Amino acid sequence: MRRTQDHGGHRARVRTTSAAVAAALALLGTVAAAPAAQAASTSAAPGPARAAAQATAGPFFRLADIPMKDGVVLKANVFTPAPSTPGADAHGRYPVIVQPASWGQNDIEYVLQGRKLAASGYVVVTYTVRGFWLSGGEVDVAGPKDVADISSVIDWVIARTPADPQRIGMTGLSLGGGLTLMGAATDPRIKAVAAMSGWGDLVDSLYSGGTRHLQAAAVLAGVGAPAGRESAEFRGMLADLFGDRNTPEVIRWARTRSPGAYVDRINANGTAVFLASAWGESIFNSSQITAFYQKLTGPKRIELRPGDHATQEVTGLLGLDNATWASALSWFDEHLKGSGGTPRPPVELEVRPGGAHETYPSWQAVSSRTERLRLGRADVFGTGSLDGGTPGSSGTAGTGWRTTVVGGTNSGADGGITELSGLLDQVLELPPVVVVPLLPRRAGAVWQSAPYTAAQHIRGAVKLHTTVTACAPEDTAIGYLYDVNALGVGKLISHAPQSWSGRKPGQAFPLNIPLFATAYDLPAGHRLALVLDTKDLLYGGRTPLNSKVSFGSPEDDPSELVLPLR
Repeated sequence: MRRTQDHGGHRARVRTTSAAVAAALALLGTVAAAPAAQAASTSAAPGPARAAAQATAGPFFRLADIPMKDGVVLKANVFTPAPSTPGADAHGRYPVIVQPASWGQNDIEYVLQGRKLAASGYVVVTYTVRGFWLSGGEVDVAGPKDVADISSVIDWVIARTPADPQRIGMTGLSLGGGLTLMGAATDPRIKAVAAMSGWGDLVDSLYSGGTRHLQAAAVLAGVGAPAGRESAEFRGMLADLFGDRNTPEVIRWARTRSPGAYVDRINANGTAVFLASAWGESIFNSSQITAFYQKLTGPKRIELRPGDHATQEVTGLLGLDNATWASALSWFDEHLKGSGGTPRPPVELEVRPGGAHETYPSWQAVSSRTERLRLGRADVFGTGSLDGGTPGSSGTAGTGWRTTVVGGTNSGADGGITELSGLLDQVLELPPVVVVPLLPRRAGAVWQSAPYTAAQHIRGAVKLHTTVTACAPEDTAIGYLYDVNALGVGKLISHAPQSWSGRKPGQAFPLNIPLFATAYDLPAGHRLALVLDTKDLLYGGRTPLNSKVSFGSPEDDPSELVLPLR
């Protein structure tokens, strides 16, 4: 493991706050400005935004209509390197990068990055995904039609540009990132991909811990609606998700759109895969992308930083220097041109807080040891602790205990707000905060450790094991881990939900909650606090209001928190 300290990282993040927020608002504003009638047309003349892009993008830029096999036409931008640009083969052909737009966006989204890539010696085609803006068809959410479109776009660019068919890459953000990975699985011509804020497992993104991620789904639905034309299938899936019905069918629908379901094909193709995501990713959680990364057997690299969905990459869309986009270009230079310089380590993490950078040879090397903290009787008056007050000790293990909370009520602990909380952590090092002594023990069970005498370097997914007894057959529990200072103020390190159904009321059963993966340095003198409650506005929980849920530790099955540490 190699570690470097980014002393100017926090100041740089503060300096780019306005740019990041402005970019995010500009993207959302662009979507909101798309009239539905205009979006339904695929044969209209270029609108003002497209004309402006054409006027400012330079002599090697043009607009294109790309026909699909089913007759749908996708709107696209094409960037071609100047003839003297290095990177061409003996026939004057350049490597290709295909860029599908992100959710609710259009081909204008990548104009500045497209120009940069073309200047670096790539033919670039950015296109509006079917169902959005002026592209035809209906929203398919990385389904069979979207996936078939990828190959049709590649066919088109090979036939109509100076493209080298042996050097094809693909990159995208959000929906574009998911499509990029689906393309890697289905079209062996794609040699290298860079997926930013994408997903490897859409089922886990929508239903991690068997719990509906309603706030994230609502944000996606709201952002996509103004410029998108939903198919009847997609409308039905959304209605079922929000209505908590037909769950097996929604899961089947999501699984067919999950690159992880086809990872054997990606591995067989030998595609070089670069992944970039954020620790606070509230739409496609960090654990599902690290799990996907570990299944890859070909050339691969992953970068994880503080932030939320697309917040790490958004300044690159404005043409500003951006570490994630720079890494993607380096990845393509290495795997499409053979000129990327010395290969970088496969895993790079930016640690929270402080911004230190660490590199590792594999994901397995991220943590080198574990510490098991036994949970004693829950803290009722603000003085209890994990492990009876001494980290690593046996505490009250073996004596048995049970702590009961009122279900369906909010304890004050929560995972934050979709898109906002991760951005605040990225820019201001301010994740969701609670005052631990003030949390109502009626609504949530709380444990605290003693202050640590040395810093603790948490790397990976913290795991909680306990025993649950509930008075309803269906319930939800959410686990939260906090960094607590001397004043009792806790900053969220990680969290995750876990739901269950079909349980006999009053009968105890074991419960495991793996929290979302993170890299966090707990300062010396600080405590760890674990909170368990049954309601969070991020999720569609199942716990009936005012029901009783008990967390306990029978003598033969002690409750514990397992910390992966460096």
